[in-house]
Amino acid sequence: MIRTLAICLLLLSGLPLAVAAQDIAMPAGARLALDQQTDPGSYALPIAPFQDGRVPAEVLEGRIQEQVWRVAGQGLTTLQLLAPLRKQITAAGYEIRLDCAALQCGGFNFRFNTRVLPGPEMYVDLTNFRFLSATSGAGQGISLLVSRSATAAYIQMIRVGKAGNVTVPEGSTPPAVVPVQPQGSLAQALETTGRFILSDLDFETGASTLGPGPFKSLTDIANYLRQHPERKIALVGHTDSVGSLEGNINLSRKRATSVLERLVSAHDANRAQLEAGGMGYLAPVASNLTAEGRDANRRVEAVLVSTE
Repeated sequence: MIRTLAICLLLLSGLPLAVAAQDIAMPAGARLALDQQTDPGSYALPIAPFQDGRVPAEVLEGRIQEQVWRVAGQGLTTLQLLAPLRKQITAAGYEIRLDCAALQCGGFNFRFNTRVLPGPEMYVDLTNFRFLSATSGAGQGISLLVSRSATAAYIQMIRVGKAGNVTVPEGSTPPAVVPVQPQGSLAQALETTGRFILSDLDFETGASTLGPGPFKSLTDIANYLRQHPERKIALVGHTDSVGSLEGNINLSRKRATSVLERLVSAHDANRAQLEAGGMGYLAPVASNLTAEGRDANRRVEAVLVSTE
């Protein structure tokens, strides 16, 4: 069952199809967990699976709306969730650019090289997710990322439309948004939110060399992995927006790899329990228009990716 009949009514009314695409009906019981907009903004819309070290994308500009919907319960599979949404998008005149599942998309590499909204609102199981992107001739785009946990399903929808009229006072700068660090210890944060920012790490400016330390966060990660040998952690590097996307992705990946190697060599962590990847500037936690924001965006996060 679909939560509303808005899309059907719009199609029957003969209204322009681009309008209908603005009212995607979510599954019954879906709850809006996150809704944020940027106007104007840009979004690198994935159009192919991960390949040659990157996710091919088409950059769209305009009004960006990002939403996460949560569906409680164990009922629907990711395909059952995505299929009716796909049908609505194609009925609205959009052309499908990418439609893939987990490993077909690129698995870990796809997940950490495209825009994924933060937890706990959004959750992605690296072995059980589906992604779809589509564009219209009017320069509009939409993407859907669907995954689920043992107790709920998660639907991320990012839409790009025409920009509104935004007036920015001359000389003004947006406030820096400090990333919200999960409360409690690293172990508690991984268990409750699935991620932890390794804020005590120190890298040489513009380089991937990790400082000498010692770093308490790495000791905590190593201890956590020893206590939970069945679990795996992904180390994900992030940068500010200075420089090219390709260069920043490479730098962020190298920094995450440096952390992984330090964990193995200095803390005797099990390499099989670790992965490293980089997102460049694709997942900021603050505005890149301020020095404080850029500093906050340069980080490495530990992400709990497996509990099997």
